[in-house]
Amino acid sequence: MTIIDTPSPNWDERSLPVSMLVLHYTGMQDAESAIARLRDPAAKVSCHYLVAEDGTILRMVDEDKRAWHAGRSHWRAIEDVNSASIGIEIVNPGHDWGYRPFPAEQIEALIPLVADIKERHGITRGDVVGHSDIAPARKRDPGELFPWHSLARLRLALPRPTRNLMDPQWTQAGFCLALERFGYDVADRMAAIMAFQRRFRPELIDGEIDAECRMILLALLLPRPQGDD
Repeated sequence: MTIIDTPSPNWDERSLPVSMLVLHYTGMQDAESAIARLRDPAAKVSCHYLVAEDGTILRMVDEDKRAWHAGRSHWRAIEDVNSASIGIEIVNPGHDWGYRPFPAEQIEALIPLVADIKERHGITRGDVVGHSDIAPARKRDPGELFPWHSLARLRLALPRPTRNLMDPQWTQAGFCLALERFGYDVADRMAAIMAFQRRFRPELIDGEIDAECRMILLALLLPRPQGDD
């Protein structure tokens, strides 16, 4: 795995140990624009790594430093997500500039990078998340076209549950309590529901809680075998 150092000045010191990995899309017209912004002191944004569409990997902030990629966010009682996470930007124009599938060579480069980070920091699959998971009211990335299943197949992210599903028949309030227990900020209920759908049921993102959503969430909350992280 070849990584090109392309330093950004936008970082500070961590106050928490690394326990999360956050995936983003760049959401800009092209890679050059995204890289320039991530290195611009005035922009005050950065990431640890950027993965280009051709599979090129740039390291922009050292892992022991706090990159500025998450913004106002929350996951599983962590409020300073920047301090607790590694941030990877994946080049893609995003929903505002012509959202499109992620090229195979890009995902092929991303997978070993995620695997290496996850192993070195002992990050659980449940803490490999998208930007929309940690900031549902503000963000949609990496979006419904991101192939989470490719990571899940290699035990690098949680899979979408498909077997032995049971409907707990939660009310909306009950579903949102369960969603909060799983890790989401549910202050904006609709946004949290759509973020969950974008991640675990991307073919239908309507903000409506149906039996399928309830069954998927229940399965995700059920205990997994010891060591199954």
